[in-house]
Amino acid sequence: MQHLGSPGIKVVMASPFKLSVLDQSPIPEGYGRGDALRNTLELASAADRWGFERYWLAEHHATPGLACNSPEVMIGPVAERTKLIRVGSGGIMLPHYSPLKVAENFGMLSSLFPGRIDLGIGRAAGTSPAVAHALQRDRRQASPDDFREQLDELLSYFDKSFGATLPVTGRTGLPFAETPETWLLGSSLQSAVWSAELGLPYVFADFINPEGSDIARYYRVHFQPGSFIPEPRVGVAVWAICAETDEEALRLSSSIRMMMTMMFRGRLIPVPTVERAEQFLKDEGFPLDLLPIGRRFVTGSPKTVRRALEEVAANYQAQEILVVNIVHDHQARLRSYELLAKAFDLAPRGEAAHLERAPVFSSLHS
Repeated sequence: MQHLGSPGIKVVMASPFKLSVLDQSPIPEGYGRGDALRNTLELASAADRWGFERYWLAEHHATPGLACNSPEVMIGPVAERTKLIRVGSGGIMLPHYSPLKVAENFGMLSSLFPGRIDLGIGRAAGTSPAVAHALQRDRRQASPDDFREQLDELLSYFDKSFGATLPVTGRTGLPFAETPETWLLGSSLQSAVWSAELGLPYVFADFINPEGSDIARYYRVHFQPGSFIPEPRVGVAVWAICAETDEEALRLSSSIRMMMTMMFRGRLIPVPTVERAEQFLKDEGFPLDLLPIGRRFVTGSPKTVRRALEEVAANYQAQEILVVNIVHDHQARLRSYELLAKAFDLAPRGEAAHLERAPVFSSLHS
């Protein structure tokens, strides 16, 4: 938000987009998976207090640098640890799963935390082809490319008026009384096509493909209103590291730049220290801010990062920015999101506000 007006009079102008967190639960070099997951819980609690809109958890498999294999397992603890922020997946990689099982998982979560659960759906493997094959129940042949059929089935469990009649539709307990807010995630045109056809909110992964503004435009132009949302809603997930100075933020970004450079070479590693990453990148002989090639990294002071994110949001005509970052030092990562919250004048949520709006559950035995 911006403060405008004559001296003594403060006029508050809301930011044109909401600010959220996409957490990949990074594993710093020298630490374990449990440390990374506990860091996620701490960051989620802080993001709730600082006023972020939602907190999403990513899905990755057999990756030494990223700890969250099952967003649906982490959503419950995160939602329990927080009070007002929305909590969800960014995303569930649907090709690995039964649509009914996903619907049941998120129906349960929505019943426990009504009005706070999001289901972000993706179709990427979130891992290597070999691990994706190992995730299949039937490994005698490759899985069919039937994502759209899976998605139709999943949505029908949340809305009985949607999609074709399915064998289990109409049985007791379907559709669910409490349902998540469902989004489609993607980094290519096909995801935008399906989001528009189905009338779903859409998040584009700019941190994977920074050339997505035309894809977002396609989604808005071709959007078909339906039972989920009445008009198009665009979010964009962006890499952003914020520190006290531009120089410090760029230095902190060394770790993810090395990590991704190694990933592109087929080697997966935990998040390296800044010192090791700086030496590696120096030996590569390229300017720090150019690696890895083809990715957008927003780094800088609060003023610098706010200006850059406003430009990205304007290019996508996005109503929401989901900030994703990976740094080695967990305290620096916390500070990055805290500085972002202050840069965008997010309204802090005090303990009184948490208690006022926290859901109240009655005992089954009362």
